[in-house]
Amino acid sequence: MRIAAKTFKEYLEQVPAERREPLQKLRETIKENLPEGFEERFAEGFIQYIVPFELYPEGYHANPKEPLPFIAIGSQKNFIALYHLGIYAFKDILDWFTREYSQHVPTKLDMGKSCIRFKNVNQIPYNVIAELVRKISVSMWIEKYESAIKKNDKNI
Repeated sequence: MRIAAKTFKEYLEQVPAERREPLQKLRETIKENLPEGFEERFAEGFIQYIVPFELYPEGYHANPKEPLPFIAIGSQKNFIALYHLGIYAFKDILDWFTREYSQHVPTKLDMGKSCIRFKNVNQIPYNVIAELVRKISVSMWIEKYESAIKKNDKNI
């Protein structure tokens, strides 16, 4: 579901009505718990949380003109998506999240790659998301990202 918007406000106006409040609450939850150093931006139809060039001038390896991504949220065709790029990078955090999620949400976790899908907007575990967001600092993310890039370069 691609929404042509230039700001988060425009974006919210175009998502299905039943998703506006949950998206706003998800955004607020992330912003309130995001470790220092990450920045919020709206780009490519998503609310994104990135490592700014001031902290990581190399940018994203796939496109160095883009800052290093970390989290994004948006409305897809059938769900609200939370993309957390660090969740699979840290096995202990992934294990914690899957365990914690099952204790707060009665339905099975719908997750693949870095995408956590919330098909029922009334079952978003904001308290679990808040804790997840707090678990990875900017320095932890940069270190993990760089080690993954170096490891990948050796395998080529």
